[in-house]
Amino acid sequence: MSSTTLTTIVKMIETLPEAAQNKVAEHLQEYISDIQSEARWESLFKKTENQLVAAARRAKQEIAEGLATPMDYDQL
Repeated sequence: MSSTTLTTIVKMIETLPEAAQNKVAEHLQEYISDIQSEARWESLFKKTENQLVAAARRAKQEIAEGLATPMDYDQL
């Protein structure tokens, strides 16, 4: 995002009453935090994607060979 765009946004926010500015700031903080969290999750997923695919293939093979047993949720 260009500095011109950011400057425009800041000027727009500054025209609002202080209470509204605070609400906008809170909303932006939450929104940015969500985006950062999503980016971290995506990065972690990409790092482990091959391992997840391999585990899924092993599980599918074990099921096909009759080696899998139903999960006992009470023992988790």
